[in-house]
Formats: sequence, C-alpha cells, structure tokens
Amino acid sequence: MHRVLVGLGSNVGDRLGFLQRAVGELERTPGISVMSVSSIYETEPVGKKDQPRFLNAAIELGCSVSALQLYDRMKEIERVIGRIPTERWGPREIDLDLLYFDDDVRDGPTFIIPHREASNRRFVLVPLSEIAGDFVDPAKKRTVRSLLENCPDTCEVALSPFQLHSSALED
Repeated sequence: MHRVLVGLGSNVGDRLGFLQRAVGELERTPGISVMSVSSIYETEPVGKKDQPRFLNAAIELGCSVSALQLYDRMKEIERVIGRIPTERWGPREIDLDLLYFDDDVRDGPTFIIPHREASNRRFVLVPLSEIAGDFVDPAKKRTVRSLLENCPDTCEVALSPFQLHSSALED
C-alpha cells in the first residue's frame, strides 16, 4: 500500500461542497482509501490576488494504484466536479494536487513528485503538518513540520469552522 499526500483547494462556488465531493470521489475509487483528513483552512490566494479566498485541506491516502493512475483519477475528479480551466493561479472550483507519493521523486512530462511548490506554500504545509508533520520530503530531506517552520511564504492561513468528512474515518 502506497502512502500518498494530497492537497485540496477551492475558491469558486460551493467551496466546501466541492472539497467534500472530491474526498467522496476518491474514497469510492477502487484501490484508494482515505486514511486521514486535515482541518479546513481559509487562505488568501497566491499569485493572482484579485480573486476569492480559498478553502484548503490535505488528505492522506493509502492506495494500491500507481502514481500515474492516481494522478489521472484526480484530474478526472476535477473534471467531474466541474473545474473549468482558466488562467494560471486563477479561480478554481476544485484543485487536487498530488503532493507526495511514498518517497518517490519524479520529474516527468505529466507530473512532478514531490509537487514543485509544496515546500514553499503555507496553504499546503499548514494542513499537511496537521496530518503528516513527521513525513520526510524525499527531495528536501526535511520533515513537513520543518518545511513549515522555514517556509518563506507569509500568506494568511486561518483555521476554518468547516470540516471535511470521510465515511471511512467515521466508523
């Protein structure tokens, strides 16, 4: 079983609903189990500032599928939920980022693991440190907690009153 860490974000429409639907779609996928779900954080946008604030979270998956199969499934979920491609760093209904896949380091034409910007983004590291603070970034050779402590990003990341639910974790 592979240990996988995924970042989720939404800043258009039913932000919480889109995040919840993405988790539900992942847990209904054969070969994928939701192991842990972070709190939800409200964050200011990075890059393009003149857009609504994001809801961000992180989840830990256990999966028996390959990194490419998981990546393809995540992109399919984004399409099913209704993500409409716009400008880089623009508003989005849902964003699913494959942050880490075990201790893999890949720089391929389809995707890069670890995610290129994960260690530079508080909106990724804050929820990730909540569920996997001791996870060691295989490229940086530092824990997520250490990456957060030394993160150059100063964007506001505030705990949201919303919660994500996973049926697998409610038993």
